[in-house]
Amino acid sequence: MRGRLWIYAIFLMSGFAALLYQVVWQRSLYAIYGINIESVTMIVTAFMLGLGVGSVVGGAISKDPKRPVLLLFSLVELGIGLFGAASLSIFRVVGDVTLGMSAVPTFLVTFLLVLVPTVLMGSTLPLLVAHLVRENKNVGKSVGTLYFVNTLGSAFASAAAVLFILGKAGQTGSVRVAALLNFTVSLLAYVAHRRASRASETTRALPDTARTTSGDEKAATTAANTPEMESVS
Repeated sequence: MRGRLWIYAIFLMSGFAALLYQVVWQRSLYAIYGINIESVTMIVTAFMLGLGVGSVVGGAISKDPKRPVLLLFSLVELGIGLFGAASLSIFRVVGDVTLGMSAVPTFLVTFLLVLVPTVLMGSTLPLLVAHLVRENKNVGKSVGTLYFVNTLGSAFASAAAVLFILGKAGQTGSVRVAALLNFTVSLLAYVAHRRASRASETTRALPDTARTTSGDEKAATTAANTPEMESVS
């Protein structure tokens, strides 16, 4: 149970960071492309499509039971944090390049711009679901609980971003907070991966120890039941 609470806690932080990015990135992109129905549709579509593609990719990767899904989750969070830390600078450069382009090329550039981080974000849920299903064999409970926890983190982030974080730290400070959360989640997920690996190695070693002990006991029993040879004088 303690291991699952650990997973729930890091996924709540992951959801918080993801929604904080979404709020800041949308504001940043609106500042570049303006706030109108075209830009709003373009940005929201790019976000949702990227998350959907990431969910499919993460689900496909997590199907193999031999893959270390916690380690993959840790690497995904690290990648999100690295992109997030540099995201506003990247947006400004791309904004200067695409300024004056028509709607279709602008949409394609914006989509490709947010594709990598949103695909990574979308892959986190299936990766953690795969980890929990391997432990408790309950798909429905794993999906429902993780989705609840992640959505709860997103709800906290949406309120905190508007009421506190953006006002105090601005856009730059806000993405730094989100990136720090990603790096923390990545580290904690790696620790959870190492713990799970050690527990698995211990479990695999137990049958070997049991077989060795059983063999020693059998040999001792055989020796005890074998009569000693009498010397012939």
